[in-house]
Amino acid sequence: MIPENEIICGDCLSVMKDWPDGKIDLVVTSPPYDTLRDYNGYSFDFEGIAKHLVRVLAVGGVIVWVVGDMTVSGSETGTSFKQALLFKHYGLRLHDTMIYEKSGIPFPESARYNQAWEYMFVMTKNKPKSINLIRQPTLMDSRKKAFSTCRQANGNMTVMKYETGKTSRIRSNIWKYATGYKHGSTDESAHQHPAIFPEQLAIDHVTSWSNPNDLILDPFCGSGTTCVAAKMLGRKYIGIDISPEYCKLAEMRLKAVDTGVPVKEQLKGQQALFDPPQDGLK
Repeated sequence: MIPENEIICGDCLSVMKDWPDGKIDLVVTSPPYDTLRDYNGYSFDFEGIAKHLVRVLAVGGVIVWVVGDMTVSGSETGTSFKQALLFKHYGLRLHDTMIYEKSGIPFPESARYNQAWEYMFVMTKNKPKSINLIRQPTLMDSRKKAFSTCRQANGNMTVMKYETGKTSRIRSNIWKYATGYKHGSTDESAHQHPAIFPEQLAIDHVTSWSNPNDLILDPFCGSGTTCVAAKMLGRKYIGIDISPEYCKLAEMRLKAVDTGVPVKEQLKGQQALFDPPQDGLK
């Protein structure tokens, strides 16, 4: 049986190996990026994890894989591409290659343009069964004539009406979010994790690719952002993380959704989840 509405502390590969096939409706996760961040020394077996994620994913289910690359000896690793292609090798469709654009630069560059975005690979087992695309206001709804052109396969240009009389349109696949302290989450405690992604990012993907009561998994749940988004939107969730400290933090953030009591208040009078950094260490 697959547990529901739980944070599980352990190696996701070991946890998932006994799960039945085809029960997960949506995965929204951000795996360790090469060695770009320190995840308490954890290294993961990507191929093994990918196989199990594909296996437990329901037909019509979606995996949102938020990932970036590090630069080694002047060259980007390309690990993100390799992972997306391996998921395709295991039978998933690459439904959309999306971009998560950040408002800040975590690692400023000196020899190349600053890296201000990451991939969000949206991969599906057959056609997605849940598609709730987010819309945004149009720019042309008040104009009587607004046109755009499109080049056909034979090279001819076709003039098309564009947004005329419409008040909204589907958002593009480049999503920009404010990042950094007090922007990634409604609860500042989440920033104790080294690689939090914005809570709104998780909310937008859970909204787009699932429906109420669907089962959402984050196999690298960290501070629990995906699980928090799922709970807020009426979905069931499972979070897995190797770190007991992060699992506890995720549980407290989920409790905050129910009670409205921030983690900071929950921790009053208790031992801190994370030891303060030692002198000379960040």
